[in-house]
Amino acid sequence: MTMVQTKPEKHDADAENQGADLRLAAITKRFGGFLAVDNLDLEIPAGSFFALLGPSGCGKTTTLRMIAGLEQPTSGSLSIGGKDITGTSAHERPVNTVFQNYALFPHMSVLDNVAFGLKRRKIRDHQVRAKQALELVELAHLSARRPAQLSGGQQQRVALARAIVNEPALLLLDEPLGALDMKLRRQMQVELKRIQTDVGLTFVHVTHDQEEAMTMADTVAVMNQGQVEQLGAPRELYELPRTAFVANFLGKSNLVAGEIIEDRGDAVVISAGGNRLAVRKDRSTTHHGKALIGIRPEKLRMMWPADAPADGSNILRGRVLDSSFTGVSTEYLVEVAGIGPVGVFSQNHGQQSAAPGDDVVLTWDTAHAFGLDGDEDTQAGAREAEAAAT
Repeated sequence: MTMVQTKPEKHDADAENQGADLRLAAITKRFGGFLAVDNLDLEIPAGSFFALLGPSGCGKTTTLRMIAGLEQPTSGSLSIGGKDITGTSAHERPVNTVFQNYALFPHMSVLDNVAFGLKRRKIRDHQVRAKQALELVELAHLSARRPAQLSGGQQQRVALARAIVNEPALLLLDEPLGALDMKLRRQMQVELKRIQTDVGLTFVHVTHDQEEAMTMADTVAVMNQGQVEQLGAPRELYELPRTAFVANFLGKSNLVAGEIIEDRGDAVVISAGGNRLAVRKDRSTTHHGKALIGIRPEKLRMMWPADAPADGSNILRGRVLDSSFTGVSTEYLVEVAGIGPVGVFSQNHGQQSAAPGDDVVLTWDTAHAFGLDGDEDTQAGAREAEAAAT
């Protein structure tokens, strides 16, 4: 099927907003004595897919509502394309929002739902543009149906078409996939990214789902307690977290506390439970004193003691406490003396699997480790990630 983009002529100020950058400068929001958003600075480039990711109560939805004009900041400013919009009302902003509940009109057809905003603005070709938007989300063949006759995923796409057809400078997505089951949610992740690429609009997506953010977004801002903990491309955040919160909230991490005892020039060596663990300086936030060394479970190699190196850095000897077969891999929990339990994901390639009580050796490449400040809480973000998954 040929994709048709809705690109009507522009004769007013809306044209100035197309391709506009969004900037938040020192945005703060208080609700009484509660600080929801704390001196937030963000710049979101035009045409990007940007995700605000974090646990419940971190400030991401409040930030989205301030962008939409549904909340006013206590202090700070917002601008789109260099134009200050801080004091403007929601209907005056070149912004549309897709909510989790879709808010479709049940008594209208799919086509009329999509055309509703254009018709109210007396756009002459509202029906044509609405049909083009439905083509984009691959629902033109269902244009005569009512929302109740559609699946959850189809309703979500209708809500998306209704937002896109107005050609906003920004499309805000507030947990739009939260009401869908896991299989459909994953399908819609791919669809949303395709649509964003096709249309070229700036998407700002709020979610607590780590996989959802990493799958779709070009840039992710991990929020915690009203501030951005770390911002970057999904792979960068996952491979090189700069705080324990990010390391634990985005996937699982083994964080081992120790003391830096040696400087190798390009790397430092950490003593942890009598073990020598190396981390590259460019992958560590600290180069002296107390430190945490982090390693993702899938980066660890687990082997039998007879096959392990005799000596060197990044070698941990332990005993298997538990194993869980998950199909493509097996998840192990290994007790290491002086360190505690260490998680390992091992791909199932037909090799002999370990069982609880087996002695094993864990090792990894120095290039896969990361170092954090030793005063950080090793459990920061882990509890929030568990709560977000339920």
